Amino acid sequence: MLTNMALIAFVPTTSPEKAKAFYQGLLGLELLSADEFALVFNARGTMLRVVTVPVLKPQEFTILGWQVPDLLSQIHSLNKKKIYCEKYPFLQQDEFGIWKSPGGASVAWFKDPDGNLLSLTQG
Repeated sequence: MLTNMALIAFVPTTSPEKAKAFYQGLLGLELLSADEFALVFNARGTMLRVVTVPVLKPQEFTILGWQVPDLLSQIHSLNKKKIYCEKYPFLQQDEFGIWKSPGGASVAWFKDPDGNLLSLTQG
């Protein structure tokens, strides 16, 4: 039924200006539109709606992620922008916050200004 339909991703924010600076300014996503309800970005053909909400309790799980060809390079680029990966005591991560999954993929997590958990995955 929805196999051939475009996916829309949603992320909540209580601070649209901070979210705009982060997703457009730091992550480099193209801003398509902005109004009192949401910021709309182009994430390589997927619509990302950063929706304005009055109250937000960030979840402890990943809500948005990217598949990247070179994870370490992406982490270095984030670090130059003062965005650092999360480190968890229950995972074996390297000094950059990279965890090797049982399936062989390498994953690292970072947060947006609202505390939403985002990820980068290679492999």
